[in-house]
Amino acid sequence: MSASRPRLAVWKFSSCDGCQLTLLDCEEDLLPLADQVEIAYFLEASRDTGPGPYDLSLVEGSIATRTDIERIREIRAQSRVLVTIGACATAGGVQALRNARDFDKLRSVVYARPEYIDALATSTPIAQHVPVDFELRGCPVDKRQLLEVVTAFLAGRKPDVPDHSVCFECKRRGVTCVTVAHGTPCLGPVTQAGCGALCPAFGRGCFGCFGPKADPNTRALLPLLRADGVADEDVARLYRTFNAEAPAFAEAAEEAGR
Repeated sequence: MSASRPRLAVWKFSSCDGCQLTLLDCEEDLLPLADQVEIAYFLEASRDTGPGPYDLSLVEGSIATRTDIERIREIRAQSRVLVTIGACATAGGVQALRNARDFDKLRSVVYARPEYIDALATSTPIAQHVPVDFELRGCPVDKRQLLEVVTAFLAGRKPDVPDHSVCFECKRRGVTCVTVAHGTPCLGPVTQAGCGALCPAFGRGCFGCFGPKADPNTRALLPLLRADGVADEDVARLYRTFNAEAPAFAEAAEEAGR
C-alpha cells in the first residue's frame, strides 16, 4: 500500500452498471470512505482519471469480447488487490445464458449487421482469465457487503462476508418459509446470503441472485422443486439465470436438464 492514501479504481466490463451504482448508492456511508482512499479511476462517478498502479481495483462485468481479455490482463497487472463485484464478474451474469446456445444464430437475430459485432461466443467470469483476490456475489451486490470489502482492505484483514444460505436470513428476519407454507419454489437453501431474504419477505421464492452458498446440496433440492411443480427444464433455467457459470449452479442445471 502506498504511503499516502491507497488508490481505488472501479472498472466496468460487460454488465448493466448496477454494482457500480450500488457503490454510489452508499451515499453518506461513502463520504468517510472517500476521505481514506484516493478514487483514482471510476468513470461512473467522474471523468477525472489517474494512471496506475492501483492499490485496490473493483471490477464489475464479465469477459465477453476479445478486447475484454486484453484489458483485464492490463488491469490485473496494475492492481495490487483485485476484487470482482456482482454476478457478471463472478459467474458470467445474465449474458452467460448464451453460453449454451448457438451464438451465431442469436447474433443474427438480434443485430441487423451481425458482422460488425466483435463478441465472444461465451460470457465468462473474470477469474477464468486472471487471478482474483476476492469475489463479492450478488445481482446487484449488497452495499453493506461492498462497504465491508473496502473497509476490510483498508484494515488489512479478510472481508467478513457470510457464505451460508438465504434460509438463515429468513429465520433471522422471522420470515415464514414460502416453500413450507405455500409450496412456492425457492432456491434459498442453496443460495448464498446477502440480500436480506428480500424475495421471501415479499412471498416470492429466491431466484438465486447471489449464487451458490458454500457446499450447496443442489441434488437434495431437486425433488423438492419438482414436488412444487417446477419442470426440469425450468429448474435448469432457474439455475442459469443470474449465475450460469458458477460451477455448482452449472452442474445443477445440467443434472436437471438430463
